[in-house]
Amino acid sequence: MAVSETKPCSTGIAGLDEILHGGLPRQRFYMIQGDPGVGKTTLALQFLLQGARSGEKGLYITLSETKDELLAVAKSHGWDLAEIDVLELTSMEQQMLSESQNTLFHPSEVELMQTVRIVLDHVEKVQPERVVIDSLSEFRLLSQDALRYRRQMLSFKQYFAGNGATVLLLDDRTSGDTDLLIQSIAHGVVSLNRLVSDFGTERRQMSVVKLRGLKYEGGSHDYTIGMGGLTVFPRLQLSAKPVAPQSGPLSSGIPELDQLLGGAGLERATGSLFIGPAGVGKSTIAAKFACAAAERGEKVAIYIFDENLHTYVQRVEALGMRIRNQMRSGLISIKHVDAAQISPGEFAYEICRLADAEKMKVVVIDSLNGYLNAMPEEKFLLLQLHELLAYLSQRGVASILVMAQHGLLGDMHSPADLTYLADTVVLLRYFEFQGAIKKSISVVKKRSGGHENSIREFRFQDNRLEVGPPLRQFEGILRGVPNFLGGSDAMIKEQREGALSS
Repeated sequence: MAVSETKPCSTGIAGLDEILHGGLPRQRFYMIQGDPGVGKTTLALQFLLQGARSGEKGLYITLSETKDELLAVAKSHGWDLAEIDVLELTSMEQQMLSESQNTLFHPSEVELMQTVRIVLDHVEKVQPERVVIDSLSEFRLLSQDALRYRRQMLSFKQYFAGNGATVLLLDDRTSGDTDLLIQSIAHGVVSLNRLVSDFGTERRQMSVVKLRGLKYEGGSHDYTIGMGGLTVFPRLQLSAKPVAPQSGPLSSGIPELDQLLGGAGLERATGSLFIGPAGVGKSTIAAKFACAAAERGEKVAIYIFDENLHTYVQRVEALGMRIRNQMRSGLISIKHVDAAQISPGEFAYEICRLADAEKMKVVVIDSLNGYLNAMPEEKFLLLQLHELLAYLSQRGVASILVMAQHGLLGDMHSPADLTYLADTVVLLRYFEFQGAIKKSISVVKKRSGGHENSIREFRFQDNRLEVGPPLRQFEGILRGVPNFLGGSDAMIKEQREGALSS
């Protein structure tokens, strides 16, 4: 089956093709490098299997693994290699060794020449359009000399280009810096890396080091290896053509809360941060906005790090929000995220994919503390969140982020300063009054419009969330132990019966 030379050669990995803007240019030499265990063989098999699906002949030349080992790898992913030709050179090692005993040439020269002859004869017989050579370290050892090794690779490059084949060279980096000899002649280089953290699963990242003549998405991209092969999560790229956001505010369904936020609630296509100590009600208020949106027929995605799904749903239902019905109708989807098992790139990609595919209007991340634990360094969290919020904003999605601060009363400390990233910042606090712990809510920032500067009390009562009038008779509420300014028992009674009744 003839394939146009101008059509990119798909790798069979959707995320990698996205990074490469369609795939690899055909009839070129490519190097796939990485330490043992990063997935080079798996990527190469996906490349050949994609070719087989397109009617292209594939050849896997293995010098480091036996055919049985290769078939075992394919079986673990549920693949059938019947349509792929496998040339196993490890079984010919003893034969070449015996033939090299009676010669005036150095054994390495004889073995290299014999190996190359076997490879070229088999290529002439099969006439493949896709070729994988596994691995370069074996050819490097056979060559013994850097010059001979480079010349042999140049010879391969010219030969396969003349035969119309696209070639992947797998390199396990055992040579140190000498692989630069091949990088200089390869048309493109893809690097696979494994990052081991102190806790949780290891992270894998992929980067395109080089690709001549074509634009690609640079930087590091997270990927995983699972049943079915590699799954690549391209780094977020802001769309050149943002989707026009839906007009209208995002109401919470609580008039007093909406009034605190400027009269109508949150703004669409913006990011909001609910911040405060543990247990103060951040998650509940975020859930209230989510359920109110679902009641209007809008789709909502909620990602929870700190609670299991059953506890979260039970707690929200206890406050009168019919979240189970909204989940059954498909308007709300809730997913528990294990920060120790998922990479930040995978998490961000999942959110954006769902927002695009399901036309989500609201995304809730509860909480950023769990998200922070998934990051190796704080600076990566800030960059990742900036890209994520900007992407969702371009798609017209309202983002609600929840972050717990350290402490209960008085000075609070945040694990990271993210207030500058959010368009709206809602601050929640505990404060003490007459031997009881109360809760306050205020808006300290809103880029998209005006808001109240007052502090209000809120509480959970009669299976619902209530927001009271502004606490104008107090000062020092944010310190946790406020002073009452009225001075008379009547004013205290009035305040207690109004905003501070229990």
